[in-house]
Amino acid sequence: MSRPVISVAQMRAWEQASWAAGLSESAVIARVGQLVAQRVVELTRPGQRVLLLAGKGHNGDDVRAAQPHLTERRVDLLHVQDPVADLPRLEALLAARPAWVLDGLFGIGLNRPLDAAWCAFVQRINDSQLPVLAVDVPSGLDADIGEPQGAAVRARVTLTLGAPKPGLLRMGAAEYAGRVEVLPEIGLSACPHTSEINWTLPRDFTGFPPARPVTDHKGSFGHLAVVAGSLGYHGAAVLATRAALRAQPGLVTTFTTDTVYHPVAAQLQAAMVRPWTSEVNLPGAFSAFLFGPGLAAPDLPSEMTLTLRRLWRDVMEPVVVDASALDWLLLGPFPRNAIRVLTPHPGEAARLLRAPVADVLADRPNAVREISRRFGDCWVVLKGHQTLVGRSEGELFVNSSGNPHLAQGGSGDVLAGYLAGLLAQPALQNDVLHTTRYAVWQHGATADTLTARQPNWDVEDLVREVGNNSVLPPAEESPTP
Repeated sequence: MSRPVISVAQMRAWEQASWAAGLSESAVIARVGQLVAQRVVELTRPGQRVLLLAGKGHNGDDVRAAQPHLTERRVDLLHVQDPVADLPRLEALLAARPAWVLDGLFGIGLNRPLDAAWCAFVQRINDSQLPVLAVDVPSGLDADIGEPQGAAVRARVTLTLGAPKPGLLRMGAAEYAGRVEVLPEIGLSACPHTSEINWTLPRDFTGFPPARPVTDHKGSFGHLAVVAGSLGYHGAAVLATRAALRAQPGLVTTFTTDTVYHPVAAQLQAAMVRPWTSEVNLPGAFSAFLFGPGLAAPDLPSEMTLTLRRLWRDVMEPVVVDASALDWLLLGPFPRNAIRVLTPHPGEAARLLRAPVADVLADRPNAVREISRRFGDCWVVLKGHQTLVGRSEGELFVNSSGNPHLAQGGSGDVLAGYLAGLLAQPALQNDVLHTTRYAVWQHGATADTLTARQPNWDVEDLVREVGNNSVLPPAEESPTP
């Protein structure tokens, strides 16, 4: 299951509860070392050099415990006791240009600013511009507030132990933490804590979506209406529709403006495509609706806006709103138990809240809560680094997949289409939060898979692959590359 985001004090209490239950601290360290080494092996090739930096405390013990499991790598281990005395040795080891540096200097127990000598030591690591894997937290970063204590290691990947810490989710911490990954099963007892904010794990989706009954037919899996595309933005309609088809609803019909009907229809074989006219009468026989991708031209028919507002206010079927159509909505309620989802990026969220983008980024959970409140307690997918999913009350979920290569035009159209294609299916409407989280995770995991395979993939690769990521049983899981 997902992991709660917990404070340093809660993490310490969890550890103490584990020791009181008879679990062994040394066994946990050994387990962590094994898992850290496994991740290093995934990131490197046999024969490559790896530099292990181990401090005095348990964070250093974790790194030291990884060394025996790196038998096919050229390992240099530096026990760092004195930053002044050990700096020349660090210089020499960095000059060898290891493939990765493991940071185990300071863990979550750091409770004071680093002095000048330690700041210089950390700065030398950062100046090398070598990829760093930080164990639990980048050394020098406050795990609760996400701010450097004088200085902090700039990691490319942070493997945090047991559960994520709140500081790692602060926007200002991203330049130090890099990609945050959670090692949930490190040998502690069951986590005794709960949290408003939770970290999504791939195993959350084991067995999802459920197997399709052999006697079902296309009518069993819903009919999605996609309203998308305008002059200059017809590609968004194509991407959203193709992504919706990847989710395998029974049918998809795309309504697009007359000016781009021909290029949209020419690129879609499995979807029905119709030009938007004043005679279009929604809801019709559709099981879900997507409005927004590519609806950015200045001369759109006014009936589109009015239709979206009416559907949002009146129908029980799911309505997903993305991109420019977010600005068409009016504040107010919708039918109780109806499914409504908004998918803004931070700039769109700022417009919905009439607030600066900086305010949205400074407190993203509050942004999700407030957008949901203003628009009738709808579900909100606040896109970006560590995408958030939730609504005005209840749990919020941080997505764990994805990478900066998703920052391409059309990526959001793929997510909106894939999500709407899932929500069009009656069997997947019973747990909107789970289905929405799954769509977001699959979207990000597809980007991770593509990046591991080829660094220069584009959004057309994304839409061809989205949904292909299988969820392994917990015992077989390994961190996403």
